[in-house]
Amino acid sequence: MKAWEKNIRQVEPYVPGEQPKRRDVVKLNTNENPYPPAPGVEKARISFSDDSLRLYPDPTASDLTDVLADYYGLNRDQVFVGVGSDDVLAMAFMTFFNSDLPILFPDITYSFYSVWADLFHIPYERPALDSAFRMVKEDYYRPNGGIIFPNPNAPTSLLEPLSFVRDILDHNQDSIVIVDEAYIDFGGQSALPLLEEYENLLVVQTFSKSRSMAGMRIGYAMGNAALIKALNDVKYSYNSYTMNRPSLIMGAEAVKDEAYFKETLAKIIDTREEAKKKLTELGFFCLDSASNFLFVTHNKVPAKQIFEELKTEGIYVRYFNSARIDNYLRITIGTPDQMEKLYGFLERYR
Repeated sequence: MKAWEKNIRQVEPYVPGEQPKRRDVVKLNTNENPYPPAPGVEKARISFSDDSLRLYPDPTASDLTDVLADYYGLNRDQVFVGVGSDDVLAMAFMTFFNSDLPILFPDITYSFYSVWADLFHIPYERPALDSAFRMVKEDYYRPNGGIIFPNPNAPTSLLEPLSFVRDILDHNQDSIVIVDEAYIDFGGQSALPLLEEYENLLVVQTFSKSRSMAGMRIGYAMGNAALIKALNDVKYSYNSYTMNRPSLIMGAEAVKDEAYFKETLAKIIDTREEAKKKLTELGFFCLDSASNFLFVTHNKVPAKQIFEELKTEGIYVRYFNSARIDNYLRITIGTPDQMEKLYGFLERYR
């Protein structure tokens, strides 16, 4: 090893879902929304002036934070925005997880958590989900440097009730608790109503799933003003201009169209419930998803085999070669036509 190589940080990187270069595929592997963004987003896009790209964006992201605060009934100083929820969560790790005690998150969950913890030298422990892939709340009744978990969880798709979140908060009033709600709009009750009771709660959401804007990279956190100020202090010390001007403008327009938002959610939820029935008929066991994807296993055919054979047909789903879940597939809910193509292929496994 050369001398300078010894100073390179070594991390095991996060592996995102495959983004195929082909256009003629059924893409059900990265939980993107199959429907376009709200019509107002397109109108905003075509109206950009030269200054939208020539000038720096507003470092306070005020247009977007104001719209989000109004939408959720919060004060502006309770909202923080970033470049996708990954950026927001990374900022939160840097800002809040600085104890010598380990942070806690489930052993089967969003795999970026362990990557950030390693990157920022944050000690962590991963309490195991139970045999039904549920969090065991008592495992979080121990001293810790912070807690984070998705609700619904990923990749399992399972939702914990608001009473569960409250219990975690009640037993961890000396720690920051982050609830990652990337999929909450597809069937769960947000932890937002708890913000008034728990000053140590941070709720993180994204435009990538329910608002059809994964390509624009917009995420946001909501919490009490002290937490948001701390996040902004870190942001301004790291990169003041995290959000580009087009994302700020189009993001604000997306929030304004509530009717379109609800219509799109309803389509995905209806397709998801139909998919549960259809896949069960085709020999799959489906966890009771509250997200925009299903976590499934077949009663006879190994998941890896199905994954590889689907890919040869131009149908992409997600396979995780990890302990306890290496016989499961994660299938994003697509349009009815896309799902029919999936079902047609899976008929061979009846």
